Amino acid sequence: MTVEQTNDIPFGNIRVDKNGVWYFHGAEMFRKDIVNLFYENLKRDESGRFIIEMANDRCYIEVEDTPYVVKAVYKFNSKDSGAQPLHILLNNSDLDELDLTTVRVGADNVMYCSVKDRMFEARFSRASYYQLADYIEYDGENDSYYIELNNRRYYIKE
Repeated sequence: MTVEQTNDIPFGNIRVDKNGVWYFHGAEMFRKDIVNLFYENLKRDESGRFIIEMANDRCYIEVEDTPYVVKAVYKFNSKDSGAQPLHILLNNSDLDELDLTTVRVGADNVMYCSVKDRMFEARFSRASYYQLADYIEYDGENDSYYIELNNRRYYIKE
């Protein structure tokens, strides 16, 4: 999907592919500091399109699927409660707690979850999907899949 200029906000010739790789005019952006700066300033407009907004500069970007990709899944013990939440490593190197209430299966059985206070979706990479699959169980009575964590079942949405 190509984004066109709207409301005097130009298209920035920046594209994020389904694996979370950023491109400028077709060339891969390999400078992590610049890509992370874009992540820090990434927003969505009223119609859901992705926009980078820095000071007085704004531009739309093209996102093939999601700007965030889950690269790995980890289980840590919580020091306070003794709970064992799952954490996810995102492609921008952020480590976030996985909100299990947002895990869902999309087209072609690709797994997704919400990140950044539910402002964005993240796509699970193949490797992180296999890590998450270690926690997925099947409920034959309800014909559905879930993740049980800290004595609570979180059913995976479709």
